[in-house]
Amino acid sequence: MTDRPYVLLSCATSMDGYLDDASGQRLLLSNEADLDRVDAVRAGCDAILVGAGTVRRDDPRLVVRSARRRAERVARGLPASPAKVTVTGCGDLDPTARFFTTGDADRIVYCATPAVQKTGERLAGRATVVDAGEPVDPAWLLADLAGRGVDRLMVEGGASVLGQFLTAGLADELHLVLAPFFVGDGRAPRFVGDGTFPWHPGRRARVAETRQIGDVVLVRYALSERCDAT
Repeated sequence: MTDRPYVLLSCATSMDGYLDDASGQRLLLSNEADLDRVDAVRAGCDAILVGAGTVRRDDPRLVVRSARRRAERVARGLPASPAKVTVTGCGDLDPTARFFTTGDADRIVYCATPAVQKTGERLAGRATVVDAGEPVDPAWLLADLAGRGVDRLMVEGGASVLGQFLTAGLADELHLVLAPFFVGDGRAPRFVGDGTFPWHPGRRARVAETRQIGDVVLVRYALSERCDAT
């Protein structure tokens, strides 16, 4: 499938595969040097996608932090930061969240049909709400983003969204950062849950790069042939 954006998945986990702990406070898995790397990756994308749960739980800004990188994007005729994209089944999103109030990038909400009207009213003036069917189909979402001029999409979580793109075989590249500690709590969210994945013992993903960044390690996996062209 080539009529969709290039899809790059990015996440950090503990040594035992958790994206967070169960404390209710955001767990810092990365470090400043790696966060700067992520910022550079963001600056090279047209849009950043997170699930609605991540918007509610982490209240992310999803903007390019570096003033130099923002200026470079503007000099190329692009917005200072990529468009922000989220996916929701119920439309339970706070219009005052930083996803909607920080920066001037386009904001797109792909919403399941039953919640479209409610979500559109709640987010009026804050975002473009798109009826994405029931349930939301990631492949349809990608085709719609391509029609909006998105050539390169960065998916930053959470676990459900990452799992959907992986099990559907809609990922071209995975940046997996490993933090040097354990969480050890089964109540905490894991990287992905159960599912049937295109990569398995009989079809291994290819390691494109490994890199130590301070006290964390980045493993960059090539998940499709498109990865070689980037």
